[in-house]
Amino acid sequence: MLTREAYLDTWAGLHGGYDPRSNRLVGGWLSLTYVVARPLAGRGVPPDVVTGAGVLVSAGAAALASLGGRWWLLAALVVVVSGLLDNLDGAVAVLTSRSTAWGFVLDSVADRLSDLAYLVALWLAGAPGESCAAGGALMLLQEYVRARAGAGGMTEVGIVTVWERPTRVIVTAAFLGSAGLLDDGAWADLGAAAWVGLGVVGLVQLTWVVRRRLRG
Repeated sequence: MLTREAYLDTWAGLHGGYDPRSNRLVGGWLSLTYVVARPLAGRGVPPDVVTGAGVLVSAGAAALASLGGRWWLLAALVVVVSGLLDNLDGAVAVLTSRSTAWGFVLDSVADRLSDLAYLVALWLAGAPGESCAAGGALMLLQEYVRARAGAGGMTEVGIVTVWERPTRVIVTAAFLGSAGLLDDGAWADLGAAAWVGLGVVGLVQLTWVVRRRLRG
């Protein structure tokens, strides 16, 4: 079984050489998933099973959000669990030497489905549909830019923006949790607004770096 440091080194190699230890949020998140993934890897759980479970749990968060009131607190907790599962599949794949190109594609698709489920959860909690749709469009556009940059020859990650997957999990959970704690759906409105605002900043950050790298 790989040590934590060896796991982070392997993760860096799979992500264009980006060292997760250079970002406290990313490094801390990956360290947590490493600890949780070890027993799953030891029991031989297939990474694809973990990927599918993450999507189902995300859908569960949306279902709980539709119940309203204090259920929003539980929905927030389920969002956090789904985010952890999202990283676990990659960690299990690395620890069991099962990293494949197909797994990378499947994981990316699952991430986008989960992201959209978070927006559905905010919408069901009372956020305006227009804000949720705009937040989803910005998120998908950012990921599309990153994917096309890779196809265009940018082999490294490029930049970790303010609006990466862990931040989306944290923001969604925080605003759903606040809505449930205070029994006020206005917090869901603010959550959707945060998706839009941070989505714009993240897209600008990524596009600027991609432009510089690919023009050079």
